Amino acid sequence: MKTVVQVKLLPTPEQARALEATLHACNRAANEASRVVQARGLQHKYALHHAVYQRIKAEFGLSAQPAARVIGKVADAYTTRQAHLKAGKLGRPGAPRRRRIESTPIDFRPDAAQPFDDRCLSWQMDARTVSIWTVQGRMKHLALTGSPEQLKLLADHRQGESDLIRRNGMWFLAATCEVPEQPLNTVPDGFVGVDLGIVEIATTSDGNRYAGRVLNRYRRRQNRLRAKLQKKNSKSAKRLLKRRSRREARRARDINHQISKRIVERAERTDRGIALEDLRGIRGRVRLARAQRSTLHSWSFAQLRNFISYKARRSGVPVQMVDPAYSSQTCSECDHTSRLNRSGRGRFVCRSCGVVLHADVNASRNLARSGEVAWNAGRQSVASDPL
Repeated sequence: MKTVVQVKLLPTPEQARALEATLHACNRAANEASRVVQARGLQHKYALHHAVYQRIKAEFGLSAQPAARVIGKVADAYTTRQAHLKAGKLGRPGAPRRRRIESTPIDFRPDAAQPFDDRCLSWQMDARTVSIWTVQGRMKHLALTGSPEQLKLLADHRQGESDLIRRNGMWFLAATCEVPEQPLNTVPDGFVGVDLGIVEIATTSDGNRYAGRVLNRYRRRQNRLRAKLQKKNSKSAKRLLKRRSRREARRARDINHQISKRIVERAERTDRGIALEDLRGIRGRVRLARAQRSTLHSWSFAQLRNFISYKARRSGVPVQMVDPAYSSQTCSECDHTSRLNRSGRGRFVCRSCGVVLHADVNASRNLARSGEVAWNAGRQSVASDPL
């Protein structure tokens, strides 16, 4: 299984200036190659290489391998754009937006990420440094830092290219690792149902509830602060806004990592699978008041689902996506379904058998049962018995 590991670089001021000059030179070269692709209608990477290789080496001070990586980046960008056009993601044929995109060369920001292969970048994991090509020559002893788990993954499983990234004045390297997966547990002893929500980020059928109260309060505070700084509109306010950008996303990402890790560890320890509700398209289906829209659109349930899925794959835990329809209105004890069973946001009282449960716990138990039914149905063979 492929996973991306990102570590932070700790350059000196001189090293940072060299990295910045390298990134700018590579992206200027990428823009020149992009204009050639647009003007000549080149379709293949090798045709682009033949057209611009010597030119961008001479004009932008690139060595052979970095020039090849720039050409590959441009070719991949046009391949992705063509795939999006074919899929209709950029408008219908003949639409103004689509015509504008098709007639405009792809533009690369000065600080856009740049890929480096092992000829341009080497890792010294014991010393926690890297050696990287720059327009000012080979830079050695560039320090890096990361968590022990990240460094171990890089040392054991790194493969392919690494991307040099600059974000908010900080430098990072993102490397692809091929992590071996544990054998999939094909006969799980039941399933852990996971109900996703806003007030409770996740609730499991075991009764574990991961409250989103702290995160929601943090988001509201960030929204108020952003509004105040935007209203002030001074230079210092803009600096503060830039410094605080992505802080909320990092906080939510960290919380989702913690929750997904606990859920997968619980399922692995008890030899069970995980049943997740399929909430794709929920933002288009749900209609909310204006005051609630921000909460819904900042709800990162897709990220949590993806975290659970990839961690489960690494641990060999099966994951089953199930339809959540009526899971919050159906009694997990007697299967009685009624809207009246929900006496409040967090309270479930069955009108048939009288059981009283937390509403999210009841829904997660229904999801666990649905996940087990769907998994067993998928395992059953439809072939006729041999004679």
